[in-house]
Amino acid sequence: MDNLSPGERIAAVRAIDAAENRAREALRVLEDVARFALDDRHLTDRYKALRHQLCAAAAVIPSDHRIQARNTLGDVGTGLSTAAESSRMGVAEVVAANGARAEESLRSLEEWLKLFDAERAAEVKQLRYHVYTLSRSLQLSLSNQSRFASTRLYVLVDGCESIERFRRLCESLVEAGVGVLQLRDKRLADRDLLDRARSMSEIVRGSDTLCVVNDRPDLAVLSGASGVHVGQSELSVRDARRVLGPGGMVGVSTHSIEQARQAVLDGADYIGVGPTFPSVTKGFDAYPGLPLLRAVAAEIRLPAFAIGGITEENLDAVLGCGIARVAVSHAVVGSPSPAEAARRLNQRLAAAAESQVAIRCPVSDPT
Repeated sequence: MDNLSPGERIAAVRAIDAAENRAREALRVLEDVARFALDDRHLTDRYKALRHQLCAAAAVIPSDHRIQARNTLGDVGTGLSTAAESSRMGVAEVVAANGARAEESLRSLEEWLKLFDAERAAEVKQLRYHVYTLSRSLQLSLSNQSRFASTRLYVLVDGCESIERFRRLCESLVEAGVGVLQLRDKRLADRDLLDRARSMSEIVRGSDTLCVVNDRPDLAVLSGASGVHVGQSELSVRDARRVLGPGGMVGVSTHSIEQARQAVLDGADYIGVGPTFPSVTKGFDAYPGLPLLRAVAAEIRLPAFAIGGITEENLDAVLGCGIARVAVSHAVVGSPSPAEAARRLNQRLAAAAESQVAIRCPVSDPT
């Protein structure tokens, strides 16, 4: 700073003031999207924290110096605008525009702060990286809410005794309106597993049903499946995407609220939450149960499927937690009529989802 002339110092302070204001305004818009468009407390809190960190970093320039340096009436940039700035086609465009605005403003702020405090400039650099992550998480939460809007029932199936029986089961579940089918089988050889995955992908093609392969993004790619589901000890979301390529769907199993929050930041497209109850298909050392469902429902809007021992008999307890998406296996495939069991579950889940929307978005009194 000692090398700056008074005129250069005024220019630098003006630039810092403008960049910090632009970044803070953009972060506030993104925070409001998380708060009002998504009702997502997790992302809302993250954006709020970023705003406060930004203010602290920019405080290296005293507020009275910034006010004295302002020259809004003489600022040549206040009259500049483009046609793209005057309209937005939807909430997704609001997020994209303000994410870019925050990132560009933070880059400018970082450069100008280097003239005054290298440590504060480095802090702003890290804030910019956090904005990249949060903008992706916000965009994915919005897009996946749309992708899973009518998806309530997720069914895990194994490879069955034969591929013919597997095909019949998958066809009946697609016809029954199951939203997601997951192929999960630890017994089959890779070639047989790939044959099942290809059959599943073929069966769902042209329907509203998505299909995923458990733990194997390579087989998901080869079979043309919608994506892959990974656990906490399997591939990370990042590594799964490197195999799937752009456009592939990645789901993640989460067993705590911290893991659910991290899955959002990691860029998952949906999460499985549980185990809720003991299951006949898979054992666990601990069952976070209904309290975890309540915690996720309270703060996360990325599509979340309760999983673990869920049946028609205990479904009301799950729905009472505020989650109206479930992933099941035995409750459907172990039924004498899997398709009928799926239809019954779907009907109850759809009714619960409508009730939850009505509670979150009550009809206002027109008077």
